[in-house]
Amino acid sequence: MKPIRVVIVDDHVMLRDGIVSILQKEPDFEVVGEAGSVADALEKVQSSTPDLVLMDYGLPDGTGLEATKKILAINGEIKVVLLTVHEEDDLLFGAVRSGAKGYLLKNISAQELLARLRGLSKGEPAMEPAETSRILSEFARTAASPQPEQEKKNPLTDRELEVLRLIVKGFSNREIGAKYHISVYTVKNHVHHILDKLQVSNRHEAAEAAIKRGLIDGRNR
Repeated sequence: MKPIRVVIVDDHVMLRDGIVSILQKEPDFEVVGEAGSVADALEKVQSSTPDLVLMDYGLPDGTGLEATKKILAINGEIKVVLLTVHEEDDLLFGAVRSGAKGYLLKNISAQELLARLRGLSKGEPAMEPAETSRILSEFARTAASPQPEQEKKNPLTDRELEVLRLIVKGFSNREIGAKYHISVYTVKNHVHHILDKLQVSNRHEAAEAAIKRGLIDGRNR
């Protein structure tokens, strides 16, 4: 049986090296590429034709969800698994919507990581039971009742709205992080979500879209 060809995408070199070390000890896995950004990931996928991409969420030039969509546009047969520190429901559900076949937290053990990745070849999602349960619950909830107009109008979480209000007021990522006692890295992730959900390309367009939809009061700009 041919080994599973893997590309690992993470901008933290030490963590990436650790995953490479784990996989290289297993005869049924072959690491064929490493990347630290969305652009690098796309290049590696095109040059190495992997079976599996292990994808970090937060990358310097975008998110793992954006990268997943672009990778699957190149080759829909590739299995993408998000490997992240984030446990929020909106990220989990976003990963599934983007086409990812798994969502694992970085505190997973090496043995569990290998077991979940091997399960992909059997058609199993690479997820912990808790994540699978959350997805099924969300599916049942949305299937049972139509999405309210308010939710269609406002796709953002409460924290994303808070961040967006400060963006409109001209706060920098560092200033937003200081106000809410979160890292600049986390703020960048929130900003990526906001741009993705509002389907805009920059902070100015996000502010204009939010005011137009009535998500925030433009008079406070």
